[in-house]
Amino acid sequence: MNAAQFPSRPTPVAAAVQALAPYRQFICHACGWIYDEAEGDADSGLAPGTRFEDIPEDWACPLCGVTKADFSPYEAPSLEALRARAESTAGHWVASGRTPGVVIVGAGRAGWQMAEALRALDAQLPITLVSACAGDVYDKPLLSVAMARGLALEALVKERGADAARRLGVRLLADTHAIHINRAQRQLRTTRGTLRYGELILAHGAQAALPAGLPAALCWRINHLGAYQKLRTALGDAPKDVLIIGAGLIGSELANDLALGGHRITLLDLQAAPLARWPEAQAGGPLLAAWKDLPIRFLGCATVNAVARDAQGRYRVDTACGQRIEADQVIVCSGLQTPPRLARSAGLAWQGGIAVDAATLRTSDPHIHALGDCISVNGQVSRFIEPIARQARTIAAAIAGGEAVPYEHRAAPVRVKTSSQPLTLH
Repeated sequence: MNAAQFPSRPTPVAAAVQALAPYRQFICHACGWIYDEAEGDADSGLAPGTRFEDIPEDWACPLCGVTKADFSPYEAPSLEALRARAESTAGHWVASGRTPGVVIVGAGRAGWQMAEALRALDAQLPITLVSACAGDVYDKPLLSVAMARGLALEALVKERGADAARRLGVRLLADTHAIHINRAQRQLRTTRGTLRYGELILAHGAQAALPAGLPAALCWRINHLGAYQKLRTALGDAPKDVLIIGAGLIGSELANDLALGGHRITLLDLQAAPLARWPEAQAGGPLLAAWKDLPIRFLGCATVNAVARDAQGRYRVDTACGQRIEADQVIVCSGLQTPPRLARSAGLAWQGGIAVDAATLRTSDPHIHALGDCISVNGQVSRFIEPIARQARTIAAAIAGGEAVPYEHRAAPVRVKTSSQPLTLH
């Protein structure tokens, strides 16, 4: 027996002191997820009140899959604390005459982490964040486990966009679409007017892809909180028949979660098993075995030919092999694609996404940076959560005048949040 695997129990006095101590928070350095001792981690079986010291060493971050060693104590800084910490750089932009400041396009995880990283280095830097939605702060991976956890829709929002903007001293332009970039004039045209920028950061993410032949009006594509809220409303409280097209990461997670929420799921994919993108892991078999007692029917090697809606509002889906599937709702999970409009308007280099320098994350324009789902590094798109915090630190250091923090593009562990069979893939 290895004694190191079994830490000694605290004395009764130490245990009593620990029980009375305030609950703390710990932040994941890889993705920015915060473990709150008061809330625990339901997915990992950690009850509310579980102290960080009592978590097993092989416990994994529920968002990005790194281990406990990648966490450190966290205390959310106030704007006053950020200003005090950044006194040495205060006024840096004003003094250099770059008063337009930074404009960030996108208020998802990448956009808000970018704002946090910039503010941590410069308390006076003018930051404008342009968001096509309300800009509320939430953890996207929770959309795949919300029903299993019994989370109400309002519980998915960690912080309202307006509140986050006030906390960070950021100008938030909510419900505003970015339309065109004028590189020569350093201007961004939006649906609420034209903005000047000193540096522009594209963090607008990617869109859920729609396979040819599937009408957008008849299919749900879940890639942000607003779409998920509308889907949950459409499903209602009674069990429904749901067809999910695509058994990759998101499709498998949604199938698992909606089934646990009481809905009857048909999961369809071109491949013979779920999670076929990771053939070395051979994860499909164990996942299907874990689903045997859930209302999930998997149809492999299947292609959708047509989708139609009848007079009662039900959907009829015909496959190439002659099967007909009836459903109350149809969800498409066929991967992501980066919208090219903004990049093309600026003539930025493109490689399946906005091409950025591997070390600096600058685009082909030295005053435009990009991070998150919308970028490609050496021709490889970046679609996972783990790199975002590191990407934000790299860009923030370059813009706010800090010591250079070169970005390192590396393979990230992928945590598959199918609670019936949790998996970590590489």
